[in-house]
Amino acid sequence: MTPEQKLAELGITLPNAAAPAANYVPTVTTGQLMHISGQIPFAEDGSLMKGRLGDTVDVAYGQAAARRCAVGLIAQMKAALGDLARVKRIVKLGVFVASHPDFTDQPEVGNGASNLMVEVFGDAGRHARSAVGVAVLPRGVAVEVDAVIEIA
Repeated sequence: MTPEQKLAELGITLPNAAAPAANYVPTVTTGQLMHISGQIPFAEDGSLMKGRLGDTVDVAYGQAAARRCAVGLIAQMKAALGDLARVKRIVKLGVFVASHPDFTDQPEVGNGASNLMVEVFGDAGRHARSAVGVAVLPRGVAVEVDAVIEIA
């Protein structure tokens, strides 16, 4: 099953890839590696998923936000590559979680993004990952995720 077929099976329609919000590009490819700029979580209705984990939102909300960041990453892959079958491996995800100082479940929040990568890309979706807590993220969002992927 292709990644596009898997997305359809999961009921996920990719949004248009988000345009950069400042002076950077969405993707940079060097050799076989593509670096994808951090994606913030847009809900299916286009609104931003805002909040701070351990304060105004819970882990389940954070996981849903991380999953939506992963959808944004896949949209960037599709825009840059044309065909998601060109994704050879998800190499690494960086997960940034807006967190209350006492919140320590960033890895569980990050699973929202990680799980989607495995669902869509199978074994090629298994990756290294960092999940860190930060005081604040752009636009007040709860999570931001960036990625490094290997392409064919």
